[in-house]
Amino acid sequence: MSELDPAIHAPARLRLMTALHETLADGDEITFPVLQKQLGMTAGNLTTHLAKLEAAGYVTLVKTFAGRRPVTYITLTPVGRSAFRAYRTQLLDLLGGKP
Repeated sequence: MSELDPAIHAPARLRLMTALHETLADGDEITFPVLQKQLGMTAGNLTTHLAKLEAAGYVTLVKTFAGRRPVTYITLTPVGRSAFRAYRTQLLDLLGGKP
């Protein structure tokens, strides 16, 4: 049995990846405040976990401005979506469930 993906396996990152996978279609994006509210995480905690997922290539963060206000858009990459599906299948197999 192979090890579960450590980039996803932390509880906060698993919640984050689940939310992105369930909320976003391919190529869609979500803003930082909307995701933060959806997950009920602090800005610092969300930033830390997004940085780890970005380093793994699972999400992309695009920082821009809407007028004078900074806006961060988060996208689940194809690699991230594939990694999440593999993680989910592996976890369900481990627990004896069906994907």
